[in-house]
Amino acid sequence: MSEVESPRLYVRALTALLLPLVVVIIIPWLLRLQFAGVDTSWAELPALAWVGRILGGLTVILGLSVFFWCVSLFVNVGRGTLAPWDPTQELVAVGPYKHTRNPMIGSLVLFLLGEALFLGSTVVAAWAFVLFAVNHVYFIYSEEPGLETRLGQSYRDYKEHVPRWIPKL
Repeated sequence: MSEVESPRLYVRALTALLLPLVVVIIIPWLLRLQFAGVDTSWAELPALAWVGRILGGLTVILGLSVFFWCVSLFVNVGRGTLAPWDPTQELVAVGPYKHTRNPMIGSLVLFLLGEALFLGSTVVAAWAFVLFAVNHVYFIYSEEPGLETRLGQSYRDYKEHVPRWIPKL
């Protein structure tokens, strides 16, 4: 990678981070505003609040850490970003991608579940499950066939040995 290409790739990666920001911050905030009258909160259950907040905070940190690790691998190994308009050029099969084919989405779902625990929010938890379900369908019918076309046999071999969601340790 040339010295000129490297900064451009990082700028592209930063612009691609806007979608995950919307998914884990903006949409949950808007959902909580919309469903404020029916959403739960730890304020109603103070005895569980600290446990939920500690577990939630740790889960958010774990999700965020895996997410940024995945983005770094996309940029440095895959020579692309998570954005569909700037996909990776090489198969990324290292780090968390050795254990599951979709650690980036898994990390966002983990982040949302941690956020739901931290806030005590059933609405944010429901959003996490909706995000997972939509991505599951998308991966089966669009993402994986596209990767097979773009990356060929290397992706088919990878797909055969690495599970879609549940990490293989």
